[in-house]
Amino acid sequence: MNLQPTLSDELVTLRPLVIADYEALRLAAADPLIWELHKNGQSRSTPEGFEKFFNESITSGGAFVIIDRENDKIIGSSRYKLVEGTDRAIEIGWTFLARAYWGGVYNHAIKRLMIDYAHQHFSEVFLNIAADNFRSQGAARKIGAQLLTDYDPPSAIRTRERNNALTFCIFREDQ
Repeated sequence: MNLQPTLSDELVTLRPLVIADYEALRLAAADPLIWELHKNGQSRSTPEGFEKFFNESITSGGAFVIIDRENDKIIGSSRYKLVEGTDRAIEIGWTFLARAYWGGVYNHAIKRLMIDYAHQHFSEVFLNIAADNFRSQGAARKIGAQLLTDYDPPSAIRTRERNNALTFCIFREDQ
């Protein structure tokens, strides 16, 4: 699977993150309220914290910038990560959107593009969300993600790399 295809619908385009996106993405990420519920994300609104986040995103090999098609403006980022130890699952995460794009159709459009593409290659798409990040948990449920438990497939348990995270899954419909 190509971890950085260009994906697009009528609202947004997701394309591979490149070094030249640094300043535009930093501006989109500069609002501290974006990061208040992201585990260890509070510093990402600072120049130093954002630089670390950006460098990790670039080296991940699976990061996208999210572009509003109406004004061609970078409004956020997301990424894919392969799940170690399984060939049937991939993780989507590290997503943020500028606050002007919260609470509407943008997150759903972004995740739908990423999930639909991922389901061409994998039967399970995981979202790891901090246990206290109720906003992201609600957004995950709105797109059809199910909270997994310790009784679910072992591949789900392996995705819990970060402390205090809940794993949600969107299963491909043919399962």
